[in-house]
Amino acid sequence: MARQTFVIGTAGHVDHGKSTLVKALTGIDPDRLREEKEREMTIDLGFAWMTLPSGRRLSIVDVPGHERFIKNMLAGVGGFDAALLVVAADEGPMPQTREHVAILDLLEIRHGLVALTKSDLVEPDWLELVIVEVEELLRDTALAGVPIVPVSAVTGYGLDALVRVIDQVLDQVPPHARSGKPRLAIDRVFTVAGFGTVVTGTLRDGELEVGQEVEILPRGLRARVRGLQSHRTRVDRALPGSRTAVNLSGVEVEDLVRGDVLTVPGWLRPTMLLDARLRMLPDAPEPLEQNDEVDFFVGASETLARVTLLDAERLEPGMVGWVQLRLQEPVVAVRGDRFIIRRPSPSATLGGGIIIDTAPRRHRRFRPEILRTLELLASGSPEALVLHALERGIAEWRDVLQRTNLDETTATRAITQLIQQGQIVCLENAEGALNPGSALAERTALERITAQLLDLLRDYHARYPLRRGLPREMARSRLGLSPRFFELLVHWLTQAGAVIQDDDVLRLPEHRIQLTEEQENRARAYEAALLREPFSPPSPSEYGIEPELVQALADLGRVVRVNDEVVFAPSAWAEIKKRVLALIDAHGSVTLAQVRDALGTSRKYAQALLEYLDQQRVTRRIGDARVRYV
Repeated sequence: MARQTFVIGTAGHVDHGKSTLVKALTGIDPDRLREEKEREMTIDLGFAWMTLPSGRRLSIVDVPGHERFIKNMLAGVGGFDAALLVVAADEGPMPQTREHVAILDLLEIRHGLVALTKSDLVEPDWLELVIVEVEELLRDTALAGVPIVPVSAVTGYGLDALVRVIDQVLDQVPPHARSGKPRLAIDRVFTVAGFGTVVTGTLRDGELEVGQEVEILPRGLRARVRGLQSHRTRVDRALPGSRTAVNLSGVEVEDLVRGDVLTVPGWLRPTMLLDARLRMLPDAPEPLEQNDEVDFFVGASETLARVTLLDAERLEPGMVGWVQLRLQEPVVAVRGDRFIIRRPSPSATLGGGIIIDTAPRRHRRFRPEILRTLELLASGSPEALVLHALERGIAEWRDVLQRTNLDETTATRAITQLIQQGQIVCLENAEGALNPGSALAERTALERITAQLLDLLRDYHARYPLRRGLPREMARSRLGLSPRFFELLVHWLTQAGAVIQDDDVLRLPEHRIQLTEEQENRARAYEAALLREPFSPPSPSEYGIEPELVQALADLGRVVRVNDEVVFAPSAWAEIKKRVLALIDAHGSVTLAQVRDALGTSRKYAQALLEYLDQQRVTRRIGDARVRYV
């Protein structure tokens, strides 16, 4: 099915007639703010729409041309399919014309055209000179060779030709990706009476439907799509490449801001660290130095960032280099998204580029292996991208999709092939279909994590030979794994026989509690004492038995440890349980005093053993009495 929805955006210097041209084409005034109408100058993003002769539905985003509002322009330019560069014929290219062209070039917007407005005010010879000047301006940019159409929004001259050329330009725009992972960079947030919260933006990568659950990032808010509009017409489904208004339930206007991203839950994660390929503008006002602070723009968001130069001492105007961006606030992006950086003060565009990794480690500078990896990510195969996404160890399938920005079909094919080759391990559901929560691990990284756990166990066994094993939570914390990933890792290792899980501890298969000869002698003497006084046994401290040795004897089944000071011989404990339950069966319940008298012991022992029976779910306390647990 041929694509029918497109977004084109204006660009150009202030007062060159962008908004007037949009109104002449569509009948819609894109200047929606009172201040814009009073000042006769576009301040923020404006929107209009029309149907082209081909039947295509065209959304037009009108951007401000004044240099003071360049940040507002950047909030809307990211979703353009094509650019409509507006140049006034009576003035020719001006400073903001050049900056807007530079931004379009950095974002690699390759489709577009030029409208020479106010052509009715100039002579033909002058018009030809302006056309040559515009061609020269665009010559070394992504928009080189685009059509140039003289028009007049006042007289209507050239408008029909402009519409035909727009249609022809859109013939060259490729289909939008339909990955099933819609992203809408929010550029407006407002309230409609009777409907509530509404957000707008250009929809990318997937569809939205009425009733669908969505997530707003980086805030992590959940909402539901109450209604959808495109060009002020209600729709049940919004298509990628369309300007879309989303009526949301479950969130308030004050919860959201421009720059947030609306998407489906569970696959995108905000980041404060990005690896990128950066291209400096040839006419950038200054070089970029290590650790410089810049304004960073991606999608509709803006934040401050510090720049780590990975392969250069400094980036001069016109240079290209690898950088790591340390963001002040979290942003939402995927591999392949394009961005702009600007000098904060005085404000000026420095350069821009493409995001390569949205979840990198912090890098040290001038490391050849890091630069090789970045080159691989920039041009590598799907299999190479997947392996890199898993280099840290275990990750969910959804995280792999975000880090690689591969579509689900390509990613699944690559993952399946790597599993078959043994380079990737699926820690769950290995024989079934992959799903967003499937836990995957790169083989070498998994072996590294396994070696770390085995080393932890060996060290723990050596330091604490009387203990059964390493507490599970301690092991998980040392490895830095989530509870779920740790559980999957332990299951995988126990299935392989590499680790033994013993209740709440882990141990190596060969580990056994070993007592020294001296410890064994003390233990036997204490065990004999326990048998001599079965219901009023001596405390471990009376025989010099330290808590570590008591626990070891309990783990070996040689004693029953009720608490630090009350320990019974196993045979005595069996008799105690038998007598207590017999008393309950005879009387329906039993009190502490009855147990004390029946065993001929003291209150201290009776209370301790009853509390332990409660813990073991042999008995259950009701008031001052005990009954059978079940």
